[in-house]
Amino acid sequence: MNPDDPLLRILACPLDKGPLVLLPDGDALYNPRLQRRYPVVDGIPQLLPSSGEQVTEDEHERLLKRLDEARRVVP
Repeated sequence: MNPDDPLLRILACPLDKGPLVLLPDGDALYNPRLQRRYPVVDGIPQLLPSSGEQVTEDEHERLLKRLDEARRVVP
């Protein structure tokens, strides 16, 4: 997936139905509210609840930092 994919506007977390954020490397979608990461395999988001991975608090902070840095680069 890439950040310009229109699909990103309609994808939602299967647990809280809220928006997901594409991680900068494009290999996962992230729900910062629940601290869950969903893989993107061969360009296809894996959005079954069982596909999601709970991240640690430290990993959550690292992901938020990466997202913030990526937003600063993109105008």
